[in-house]
Amino acid sequence: MKTSVTFPSSNLALAGILFTPDAHAEGRLPAVVISHPGGGVKEQSPSVYAARLAREGFAVLVFDAAYQGESEGEPRGMENPFQRAEDIKSAVTCLTTRDDIDPHRIGAVGICASGGYVPYAAQTDHRIKAVATVSAVDLGSVFREGLGRTQDPAVLQALLDRAAAARTAEAHGAAPERVAWIPDDAEELLETASRQFRETFEFYRTPRGHHPRAVQGWVLRSVDQLAQYDSYAMIRLISPRPLLMIAGSEAESAYFSREAIEQAAEPKELAVIDGATHIDLYDRDAYVTPAVAKLTEFFGKHLAR
Repeated sequence: MKTSVTFPSSNLALAGILFTPDAHAEGRLPAVVISHPGGGVKEQSPSVYAARLAREGFAVLVFDAAYQGESEGEPRGMENPFQRAEDIKSAVTCLTTRDDIDPHRIGAVGICASGGYVPYAAQTDHRIKAVATVSAVDLGSVFREGLGRTQDPAVLQALLDRAAAARTAEAHGAAPERVAWIPDDAEELLETASRQFRETFEFYRTPRGHHPRAVQGWVLRSVDQLAQYDSYAMIRLISPRPLLMIAGSEAESAYFSREAIEQAAEPKELAVIDGATHIDLYDRDAYVTPAVAKLTEFFGKHLAR
């Protein structure tokens, strides 16, 4: 069963979908918040996981971040990591107000960039009793160092110069400058691009995963917030609550999950899905099925009555 919901976050109305089991015994349900990738929306990979977890007996709330999708906020496309964390906390608050949800049995899952935002939010929000990620990425690190940490430092400095100029231009009335998550000439780049870029293009720009409200570009001045954000610097604060990080064995982003698990305190677990790439874990049944099985086991244990 799916129900449209709205809830506030920093005085903005966020749009969500609450998935619930078609049938369940009397009593309040355990619940999970799922937060979407950068450039994504709630109808994509979060709903893939939500539908399956609902069949396993969980209520699952997916939502669009502020400034994105169907949620409020101007300018459109802001990727503010601190607001993204606040949105996750606000989603938890939404669940705690419902009579059908047990407020003491709420977990959270972050996919891709939200695999950074969810642990970051959970570090200090003790209402999140169990924390999980799928294909986690620290977007701050990606902007500072590039995926794989091969980016020339001059790239970030140039972006910060542009972000500063954009702030001044907006103050003088200019429209916010946006940068495409996937550039319009992406097809020309595919032959020489990384596998993750090629798969990201395939997911977002083809019928496989395309959604008209996704990948609309990020606001340039977001970069000065992203550059100072570190998803996992205080990840040890999640303990003694449990942490599960799921990554594909072939994912170019897998180092984020490995390093975060090393920094985290117990209880913690890294689950590697054999053969999966970063994007495979968004929707490919062969890889989503074992990931959901792992999440079901994890939340079933840690959100038990």
